[in-house]
Amino acid sequence: MNRLTKAAAAAPAMSLIALMTLAGPASAADGSTQAQLQALNESGASGSAMVTVSGNMLTVKLASQGLLADQPHAAHIHFTAEARHECPIAKDDANGDGNINTTEGDPAYGEVVVSLTKTGDTSADSVLAINRFDTAPGGTINYERGSIQVNDDVAQAVVDGEAVVVVHGVDYNDSGKYDGKTKSDLDPKLPTEATDPALCGTLNISQMGSTPTGGAETGSGSTTGVENEGIIALGGVTLLGGLALAMRRRFVSSNIS
Repeated sequence: MNRLTKAAAAAPAMSLIALMTLAGPASAADGSTQAQLQALNESGASGSAMVTVSGNMLTVKLASQGLLADQPHAAHIHFTAEARHECPIAKDDANGDGNINTTEGDPAYGEVVVSLTKTGDTSADSVLAINRFDTAPGGTINYERGSIQVNDDVAQAVVDGEAVVVVHGVDYNDSGKYDGKTKSDLDPKLPTEATDPALCGTLNISQMGSTPTGGAETGSGSTTGVENEGIIALGGVTLLGGLALAMRRRFVSSNIS
C-alpha cells in the first residue's frame, strides 16, 4: 500500500478526531433549572424559582406569595451530596411536635450553600443575615440577583437537579409577627417561627426557560448555539469523510485500470 492509499484509508479515522475536536467538550455547569415551591408547615404560601448557571455564576429569580407580610424571610439554596435532594416530609419531624424545623429538614435538602440575600455576601456565612433578606411586602417576594459565585460542586448540583430552594418564616399562631415560646433551632434568640421552612422546591432541569415572574422566553441558555455548532461540525466532518472515501475509490479504480 503506497502513501496515497494509506492516507485515504486513514481519512475516516481522522474525520472522527476532527469531529471530537470541533464539537469541543460541553460545559457541565451550564444550564437552567426551575422549582415549584410548595408550602411546608401549613404556611399557605406558594411560589416558583429559576436558577441559571453559567460556569461558577448563578442568576436566581424567585417569586412567592402568601407569606407572612412585611417580615424578613431567609431564603437559601441547599445541597449536600448525602442528602435526598428533595423537600422534607412528615417522617422528618424528629421531635414529633407536628412542625419541621430547619435542622429536621437537613436529611432531605442538605446544608445551606447559597444565601439569597438582596445585598452583600451570598455564602452560607449569611444564613441568618436577617436584615439582608426580602421582607415580603404584602406577603409577596419578587427576588432577582445575578453574579452569585459558587464552587464547582454547587454549580454542578444545581445543573444536575440536586439542589433545593427553601424559604423560611412561618406565622403559626397568626399573630402577624414572629413570636411564640418555642425557640429557633438555629438561633435561640429567635422564635422558631422566624426560621422554620415555609416553602420548598427541588430545582429540576428547565424545559421552557420561562421566569417565575412571567418574563418572555429568550432561549439564551448556555447550550444555545453549542448544539448547532456540533451539528455544523458533524456535517463538515461527514463531508470530509465522504470526499476521502471517494478519492480512495477513484485512486484504487485508476490503479486497476
